[in-house]
Amino acid sequence: MRKIESVVLGVTLGAVPIIASFLTGWWVSIPFAPESSIWRYALGGLLFGLFVDAIFLGRWIRRAYSMKTWVWMAVYGFYSIGVLGGFMGMPVFNLLLAVPAGAFVGRWLAHGGADSARMQRTAQRTAAFTATVLALVCLTSGSIALTAHSTASDLQGMLALPFEVTHSMIVGIIVVGGAVMLVLDWWLTIGCVKCVYGYFIAHDKSPSGLTSRRSPYEGCQ
Repeated sequence: MRKIESVVLGVTLGAVPIIASFLTGWWVSIPFAPESSIWRYALGGLLFGLFVDAIFLGRWIRRAYSMKTWVWMAVYGFYSIGVLGGFMGMPVFNLLLAVPAGAFVGRWLAHGGADSARMQRTAQRTAAFTATVLALVCLTSGSIALTAHSTASDLQGMLALPFEVTHSMIVGIIVVGGAVMLVLDWWLTIGCVKCVYGYFIAHDKSPSGLTSRRSPYEGCQ
């Protein structure tokens, strides 16, 4: 495993217990702790997350490509929820998660020596998963937008529209925008799987010890 891979995997996996523990300490303390003391519980959660990383992160990095699929699906779901909440319910930024997801799967396939046929099948399944998660994100965001009374005025002010935004327009934006995002998510996921797989197949050494002469961009075609 290359050093840059270890760093990326370490950040991706290591951030999960830190963020989760920090938010848990923060939210759990709200009902019973005075407002001035909430930061202590949040800090305690943060330190606990760092403690978990100190014990397990090295092992997680070494086993990253042999972990169960559901572990990585859970990690993807965690970041999907985090991005949705971090950007105030705007699902557009969740679309960007298709890039690292596809890149990881492409690297995982190349690391395992998968052939082109398996890569194609796995890319399709990965795209189906990321699109399903994005669809759930869009449904959640759309439900919030339709039930919030300020959505129309927020859109009108944010986009500086010279006309009044109606409920029908909001529904149209949700339906059309969601459909476009799902198509883009599918395309991005499969494209990233193919590109990264093709790159590493071309640059990693084969089982015979000889470097492949394939073009690093062949998988993108």
